Amino acid sequence: MSASRIVLLGAPGAGKGTQAAQLVEQLGIPHISTGDMLRAAVAAETSVGLKAKALMDAGQLVGDDIVIAIAEDRLGEAKKGFILDGFPRTLAQAEALDGLLEKLDSSLDCCLALTADTEAVVERLLKRAEIEGRADDNEETIRERMKVYGEQTAPLLAYYRERGLLVEVSGMGTIEAVLGRVLGALDA
Repeated sequence: MSASRIVLLGAPGAGKGTQAAQLVEQLGIPHISTGDMLRAAVAAETSVGLKAKALMDAGQLVGDDIVIAIAEDRLGEAKKGFILDGFPRTLAQAEALDGLLEKLDSSLDCCLALTADTEAVVERLLKRAEIEGRADDNEETIRERMKVYGEQTAPLLAYYRERGLLVEVSGMGTIEAVLGRVLGALDA
């Protein structure tokens, strides 16, 4: 498998975190999740965390400056490759990522986009909320996050398609079935 520098895109609940964990095992590269890093900052009540909490609770995206700074720190440590999950989420962040990678004398191998049905995603996230007790997974917030994804993140599909980096895979089905499709797409 040649892809070792991967951006993972998909609507909230499309299976990015689940598939990223599977890919970490398969590829032996780190999963860099800005969402996990932001939730850790919220739990630790850092200044970044407190700023991020209000936005996250409302289903809004955290500002580019905060996310870019978090991602830059981690990318500098990821010498063998990475799976980026939650960054970039906007065109400005994608352009910033290009600049960060250029500074690190690196580039992306692909943008892996997991596609999923909206109603199935809402159901998945409500189930996850029950299991994990995540306050940001109530139906109103989920639907707002889906709207924000459609407005701000979905345009990245065209951005990466134009660069010949986009690989789209259905995120519907069992974890194993989706992983099989992902690995097949990354090998293609």
